[in-house]
Amino acid sequence: MMLPVALTCGEPAGIGPEIAAKAWDALRTRLPFFYIGDPRHLPSGTPVTEIADPMEALTACKRALPVLTHRFPEHAHPGVPSPANAAQVIEVIARGVDLVQRGSAAALCTAPIHKKALKDGAGFAYPGHTEYLAALAGVERVVMMLACEGLRVVPATIHIALSDVPRALTPDLLRDTLRLTHRALQSDFGIEAPRIAVAGLNPHAGEGGAMGREEIELITPVLEALRAEGLDLKGPASADTMFHAAARRNYDVAVAMYHDQALIPIKTIGFDTGVNVTLGLPFIRTSPDHGTAFDIAGQGQADPTSLIEALLQADRMARFRAQADA
Repeated sequence: MMLPVALTCGEPAGIGPEIAAKAWDALRTRLPFFYIGDPRHLPSGTPVTEIADPMEALTACKRALPVLTHRFPEHAHPGVPSPANAAQVIEVIARGVDLVQRGSAAALCTAPIHKKALKDGAGFAYPGHTEYLAALAGVERVVMMLACEGLRVVPATIHIALSDVPRALTPDLLRDTLRLTHRALQSDFGIEAPRIAVAGLNPHAGEGGAMGREEIELITPVLEALRAEGLDLKGPASADTMFHAAARRNYDVAVAMYHDQALIPIKTIGFDTGVNVTLGLPFIRTSPDHGTAFDIAGQGQADPTSLIEALLQADRMARFRAQADA
């Protein structure tokens, strides 16, 4: 029997509670999951069943949204995060990690947080969700993947200025990113022999050194060493030719050198359906590929599609990992 997926509440003043309720309505007979948070923050009229154990979600999810209650000091006011609630947002994430690590949930799906609200209200010391999860798991290196139907992308460097990318892009970082990606595609996506396309850093992949030498001096040596280990790596390739439909059929994931090089194509192809996946953790973690959307919170306008896809992706990955570990 598969375990339910744990969904953390995220920032309760954002769209998280609304899309959680909508996701339950869409998935109640397809995928059991439970919400960790304060039931008072969910939209009025949401059918709720408070549970004491995650396994109760397997049956409760068909009739109501199962909630593993975590009380917050204040009600949520849509669009206006409360500093008094910040510590509980952080605690809910830690509670979700503990549940998946203890084997009480199949995977962790996280609703969006607002980093400034957590820093202002509780001194949150991490750049984001991913770094906090890595710290909780005791993992030094993790990889961010964005996935939608027809495309998976991994940026080697993430939330840094473009001017800082050449310094941050080291052989160790690129090597670790490619190895973690390769292993995750095998264990969590069921791809026995992953095909990985690797972008160059510069226009036209440097054009033989005329537009930069990172491809010659850094990227190619790393790829050659990893090919000797048995990884199927293509590139470094010119990023502007990697993402049309015919090219995408030739690889299972594209590894880019910086944030926008990876995220522009996936948000063009699957803006509403993209899922954020963290690779390299000892548990499965997914998240919708959007933020708290304070501007529309509480108005009934939020689209739950990305969260629905994130929950389904978490379940699929957990099943593949269970098979790989069997």
